[in-house]
Parts: sequence; C-alpha cells; structure tokens
Amino acid sequence: MIIDMHAHWRPQALAEAMKKRSKPPLIETNAEGKEVYRDHRRSVPAHTMFDDMDVRLASMNRYGISTAVLSLFGQLQWIERLPVEESLELCRLHNDALTAICQKNPGRFAGYASLPLADLKVAGDELKRAMSLPGVIGMVLPGNAFLTHADAKAYAPLMEVANKLKAVVFIHWGPRPGDTWPRVAFDAENVNPRLGTVDMQSSLSSDMITLCFTDYLAAYPDLRVHIHNLGGNLPYEIERMDHRRYMDTPDLPLPSTQVRKPNLFLDCNSFGARAIEMGVDLYGAEKIFFATDGTDFSTEWSLKALKEARIDEGAKKGILYDNAARVIGNLTKLAPAREMQAA
Repeated sequence: MIIDMHAHWRPQALAEAMKKRSKPPLIETNAEGKEVYRDHRRSVPAHTMFDDMDVRLASMNRYGISTAVLSLFGQLQWIERLPVEESLELCRLHNDALTAICQKNPGRFAGYASLPLADLKVAGDELKRAMSLPGVIGMVLPGNAFLTHADAKAYAPLMEVANKLKAVVFIHWGPRPGDTWPRVAFDAENVNPRLGTVDMQSSLSSDMITLCFTDYLAAYPDLRVHIHNLGGNLPYEIERMDHRRYMDTPDLPLPSTQVRKPNLFLDCNSFGARAIEMGVDLYGAEKIFFATDGTDFSTEWSLKALKEARIDEGAKKGILYDNAARVIGNLTKLAPAREMQAA
C-alpha cells in the first residue's frame, strides 16, 4: 500500500469552461484548425491537457498506489490567479470535480482545493465549502507566498481558516496573483534545468527558511503544512548554514536544530536515493511523504529511489504509507488493503 501525496491532475470538467473563455487560460482553435489550450506562456494540444481517470487508476494499481492525493496540474493553476470574479467559478468547478472523483472511487483519491487567491476572504469561504466535501483535505498555496516572513504574514487570513479546519496546506512552487512569472524566460538556453530545478529548489529553500527559522507556524498549531521536493536545497546546504551561524552569530541556535517543526512535512518527489537519505537525516523519516507528481515515469523513478535509499525498512514503510496515513487519515477515507490486493 502506498499513499501518493503529490499527484497532479487535469480534470475534464475544466475543458468545457476553458472553451467558453475569451482570455487565457482558454481552449481555442488555432490556424491549423486544431484545438489548443493556451495560457499566459504557451499553447499545447488540448487533447493532452485533461486526464482519463480510468487510465490513472490503472497506473496506480500497476504500481500499488492505494490512495493518490490530487492537486491541480501546474498549467491549469492559472485559474487560481485570475481576478476573483473569474477565478471563483473555475476553482469551484475544480473542487466539485475533485470531490466527485473521490466519491466515485472511495478511498482511492483525496485532494487539495484550488482557491481564488486574488481575494483571501473569498478564498477562505471557498476553503470552508470545499473542506465540507468528501475527499478534500486542504488547499494548495503558491510558494511565492512564503518567500519571506512578510510575504507569509499577508496570507494570515487564509491560514487562520485552515488552522480552524485542521486542514493540510500544500505549498507548491509557483506565483501569487500579479507576480511576474516565469522568472526564467522560456527562450533562455537550458531553460528546463534553470526554471524547473534551480529556480524551483531555490524558492522552496526560501519557503523553508520562513517556515523553520521564524515563529510563523507557531500561530497555526492545528494545521499541517506539506511542502514538496524535500523542501528545496536545505538537506544539502544545512551544513553551510550551520557554519555561517557558528561563525557569525554563535549565540543563536544552529539552523539544523530548527527544521523539525511538529506540523511541517515534506515529500520526496523527483529525488534519488542519496537525496532521500540526506532528507531523512535532516528532517527525520517520519516527516517525509512518498510522491510522484502524478505521472507514470515519476512513479517508477520515485519507487526505485526509495528502494535504493540506505535507510531502514521501517523508515521506507513510513514514507510509503504510514506518515501520510497519520496526517490525513482523519480527514478522508483511505483505501483498505484488500482493495489493492484485488486490483
């Protein structure tokens, strides 16, 4: 049994709504007469943009994934950054599609709500509504909202709602409404490693500095925070941080002693065995979730990485299932073992 805590999806329910829009993101017919999905950055064939959940279930069964926690695919997350009068309807459409797939497949899916982030009061109201729906365990927030303590404090109204609901907050690399994005031009050489690794990991590291090296999370003891990709580069840079603290401000606690917050969890999506080992050493195995990003190749990669990691079998079992079950088991139904054995 495996819980995949970071499984992006692209609900078919958004397709028709996108065809009715006149501004990006939208689905339109291009000069060649083919339907394309176009956002603020690029166009892709529309037929590649939305998921067949029967295919997704077959993939999950093949790899032994009992429950996948869904969150909106990156290109579609632009709906969260639109003006609230456009965003609210689309986010509700997503959240209703999310609970529908959870109810159709009890225990096999859970998910994070998408919210209209241009208005945090409206976003909070939608979080309350979404959390009343079966399968919804919390919300996604953009990583840019936590780059500094000041940035994070601006999201206090929404975090307060999440705390009252005992929700899980999934912090995922990305912009807030109005942010310049991407930070690396698509026509730059080596754009994929520059944007999808260097920029992403650097941003997540800054998020972790906000969450771990300030008292920010102390105000929200009843929510749980989930951040992806091992929290950026902290496992590889923490010794450097400790050295600087030792040299510059030796009376203050070492950064390596500040990262194990009681309500902060990380997933190991996209990383290999050695990185997982370093993550376990820094954060503790009990704080790490298994994750795939929601694609077949990432599932195989992530399973292989965990298998090869030089950590004990109890830690591996925790990462694959027990840690996530402990965090979300009171918020949603999880698939029983017999269901996976029959799959």
